Amino acid sequence: MRTRSRKLRHLLFVLLLAVVAFLLLMPTKVQPVNWAPPKAPSMTHGPYADNQRLKGVEKTGAQGIAGPEALVLDAEGFLLSGLHDGRIIRTAPGSDTLEVLANTGGRPLGLTLHPDGRLIIADGIKGLLALDSNRQLTTLSTTANGVPFGFTDDVTVDASGRYAYFSDASSRWGYGQDGEAVIEHGGDGRLLRYDFSNASTEVLLEHLQFANGVALGPDEDYVLVNETGAYRISRYWLKGERAGSHDLFIDNLPGLPDNLSFNGRDRFWVALYSPRNPLLDSFAGYPMLRKVMVRALMVVPKPIERRAFVLGLDVEGKVIANLQDGSAGNYSPITTAREYGEWLYLGSLKGTGMARVALGVAIAGE
Repeated sequence: MRTRSRKLRHLLFVLLLAVVAFLLLMPTKVQPVNWAPPKAPSMTHGPYADNQRLKGVEKTGAQGIAGPEALVLDAEGFLLSGLHDGRIIRTAPGSDTLEVLANTGGRPLGLTLHPDGRLIIADGIKGLLALDSNRQLTTLSTTANGVPFGFTDDVTVDASGRYAYFSDASSRWGYGQDGEAVIEHGGDGRLLRYDFSNASTEVLLEHLQFANGVALGPDEDYVLVNETGAYRISRYWLKGERAGSHDLFIDNLPGLPDNLSFNGRDRFWVALYSPRNPLLDSFAGYPMLRKVMVRALMVVPKPIERRAFVLGLDVEGKVIANLQDGSAGNYSPITTAREYGEWLYLGSLKGTGMARVALGVAIAGE
């Protein structure tokens, strides 16, 4: 009996040593950078107080589709989206119809319509693409300043059709490595501008912390870009005395901002992938511990809170709508929120369909 107990203790000790060795010594490309995030704002009171205004959202369009991240309503009233398997699909709100427009062979993450009718695509693997009326795909851009795109994320086009503004979330990490990029905090994201007149690509901002959603502001005076890894939205000025400079539109968000949209008048919508993780924030100043975290996440699930979360902002960056649902079975993670007519449409990188909520419910209490 004693011999068996001794062998068990020895086995447990060996296993413990193996786990410690894995967490401390397993090779990883991640090289965490020391930083100090601001204290997370309250989610019990104030502008980000917990609520269930997204409880019971209405499913819309085709269901059973994997990862309808991007979301655009076309001139005929159909919803366009990009899926995990590379397909770009069209579906009708309120029905289960589904039409495949193309397959990029990558991962279409951002969609926008060009004034000439082309669909412009930010593909996380393939770069900046265009789909014409004959359903022919064209590669527009894959590199800027000699640095290839690692993770092309979101795109918007100006009213004239001259420029596409888009993000490269990370030039170091590729699609599916968002966790590594955010934990590393290396600041290798970029805001880019593609010129349709001469097929050139310009870097507007660099050293961004996982550059994500992109949206043009009122009169196209500025363009906003979400920095998922820094919980903020940066603004790059396009016109006026401040043209060429940048500042913060809003800082210290309560979650990880994903995609961003503008209703064309007075309101931005920010989709938050999840609330901030206290453990990740507390490890921010300890690069070695973050490297241990990366190794642990190779074998254990990511500690992501399943919470539906969308914010509405006015043109000054003030929170004017706070939509949440932390109940079981909620529609999450929400990675896209776009306002069309009387509805706020929702897309999800990990979900199996799109959803919507009545705009009157979304903006109640503004």
